[in-house]
Amino acid sequence: MPREIITVQLGQCGNQIGMEFWKQLCAEHGINSEGILEDFATEGNDRKDVFFYQADDEHYIPRSVLLDLEPRVIHSILNSPYAKLYNPENIYMSEHGGGAGNNWASGYAQAEKLQEEIFDIIDREADNSDSLEGFVLCHSIAGGTGSGMGSCLLERLNDRYPKKLIQTYSVFPNLDEKDGISDVVVQPYNSILTLKRLTLNADCVVVLDNTALYHIAAETLHIANPTFSQINQLVSTIMATSTATLRYPGYMNNDLIGLIASLIPTPRLHYLMTGYTPLTTESQVTSVRKTTVLDVMRRLLQPKNVMVSTPRDKDLNHCYISILNIIQGEVDPTQVHKSLQRIRERKLAQFIPWGPASIQVALSRKSPYIPTAHRVSGLMLANHTSISSLFERTAKQYDKLRKRQAFLEQFKKEAMFKDSLAELDASREIVSDLVDEYIASTKPNYIQWGSAKSKKQATASD
Repeated sequence: MPREIITVQLGQCGNQIGMEFWKQLCAEHGINSEGILEDFATEGNDRKDVFFYQADDEHYIPRSVLLDLEPRVIHSILNSPYAKLYNPENIYMSEHGGGAGNNWASGYAQAEKLQEEIFDIIDREADNSDSLEGFVLCHSIAGGTGSGMGSCLLERLNDRYPKKLIQTYSVFPNLDEKDGISDVVVQPYNSILTLKRLTLNADCVVVLDNTALYHIAAETLHIANPTFSQINQLVSTIMATSTATLRYPGYMNNDLIGLIASLIPTPRLHYLMTGYTPLTTESQVTSVRKTTVLDVMRRLLQPKNVMVSTPRDKDLNHCYISILNIIQGEVDPTQVHKSLQRIRERKLAQFIPWGPASIQVALSRKSPYIPTAHRVSGLMLANHTSISSLFERTAKQYDKLRKRQAFLEQFKKEAMFKDSLAELDASREIVSDLVDEYIASTKPNYIQWGSAKSKKQATASD
């Protein structure tokens, strides 16, 4: 029985990466831009119904909800060749079309007012599913709609569907000091407020870090000035491959809970980083090299292929909590065992001292309809403690603005911040706790640290 997944795309960034994701899924399943199955797509051993459902006339419709507070991006989708793919009833654009002005508070307040209409769409999609497994949210944490409306939806989805999984693909802003600060001045406030909700209300957050994606596009793919669409193409490759085992089922990892459970040992430590190899873009014909399972698995562990820019600082003892490699292509399972042995012998990956130290591997089929130059390709989903440095950087930028009380006027216009800014400080506290927990998880006594912390919290709440 398929375990269906509903995708919710929010704001400019969420809808742009969502659009690329659906293009990729259509290509992989042999579905054309109007949702009709191509004549050549006769191999029926893929599961299209996890992400699509069929209309009365047999064409495929994505289980997708498109939401935005300003119409520009959704209009561009509706004027593209893929306009007829989506269910028009699943598209919600704010009537006044003014957007959230890159302000979390505005996005959150508008989402609270609109939640009845939005949940009419989501509930209808959920009722259409035989055995709904969960929701996938695509959004950015820095703007207004993706962060504010995304935060509100995360809280409400958790209340409304407590037993369903919520996975997010969250785009983190460019935090590179030397590349200049982002074009959104209140980005640190938006990010901190969203991180609180991602920590408390999501089951799994796949971190897509713009800083690292730009570096990969510029240095690995040699693109001089990477455009958004080229970056989004990288993101859609990651999203499509991370769901490959759900769409081409094997004997394991064929549902979302199976993927997530093996990566996330404790509830808070659910931020995943990704790596992909060999990387290519449509416009670039790569020099084809021989790809073996060992090559692919070794490259996945190299920091330059990881799509989160975190310093691997030797002093801090950062280590892997868990790794899942999804390997696609012509693979002999004995090669996998040999590669894992070689990686273990050479100590290429340092694991936590309190848990099992092994790389898990899922073998997945490739789409027969997309020709690729490489025999083997791989995606790494890794839970690594160095991701805490990303949160520390965000918190540092937040502290700089908060100390000067800068740019808070727009926030104070909304009811949540009218009388006090306590919500900002509470969110900062939660991000701080999250960083502490990631650092504690590098030490052998993490389990004792965790139980002592829960006891302390229990006494405080009494």
